[in-house]
Amino acid sequence: MNAAHRAAGISKLTGASLDLFHAVNLSGLDRLRRMTPGIPADLDERLTAQPLEEMRRLAADLSERHGAAVGVRVGIGPASVQIDAQAAALPADLMVLGDRGAGALSRLVLGSTAARMAETASCSVLIVKRPPSEPYRSVLVPVDFSSNSLPALRTALAVAPECRIALFHAYGVPFEGKLRAAGIREELLEQYRAAERTATFADMRRLCQAAGLAEHAASLVALRGPVLLRILELEKERNCDLIVMGRHGEGTPLERVFLASVTKQVLAQSQADVLISAGE
Repeated sequence: MNAAHRAAGISKLTGASLDLFHAVNLSGLDRLRRMTPGIPADLDERLTAQPLEEMRRLAADLSERHGAAVGVRVGIGPASVQIDAQAAALPADLMVLGDRGAGALSRLVLGSTAARMAETASCSVLIVKRPPSEPYRSVLVPVDFSSNSLPALRTALAVAPECRIALFHAYGVPFEGKLRAAGIREELLEQYRAAERTATFADMRRLCQAAGLAEHAASLVALRGPVLLRILELEKERNCDLIVMGRHGEGTPLERVFLASVTKQVLAQSQADVLISAGE
């Protein structure tokens, strides 16, 4: 429900079209028929009709509350496969999912589906964790200055055009531990850190300019330390209701694994909604 209402709010704010989708997995129905005589022949139609009717009622409610035109679609098959197929068929610019459902089993299934879609979907994916009460107001955009950073910032501006944006980069001195072990003085390391921090702010200003964002319209934050910890600290300090991150596909295999791990941890540990930008 939270995801549907957030999607309707974004649709109204941006003018984007909105389609609700539900996947019905009937993979075990044939086995059930073989094991249980007397199963109605039209059971698959009945199992599909119920969620379709519920979706229609939800679409009517969203239209009344948000003034958005809402389409309804139902697919038959595994959720992740069907969701991705529907997103490609539309084609969708943004996929909006809840982070979990009701009940222990639903939390497990929907949670894994949301995580899989955030990693593999062909479009950007918004994972909704909070009941929406207003458009996004405080958005955190962690960047690493790869080719994914500018699309992430542009996605944040498209989804939340009225928000306050904090652009964040975690900086450090490359090989700092090895340099210290090699006897490099702390004063020299501090000079390196200061130079890295200055370069970080220059890169963030260039990123804002490329996105068409006036410098005074965004807070630029450069901090040393573990990336995940700093993201979670900033989320709390700035009362962020949305975190926007690029999908990482660059760098060495080890770097990609690390960045993907950070994204997964943000998805798991943050209180704010999380949007994974698919890039351009």
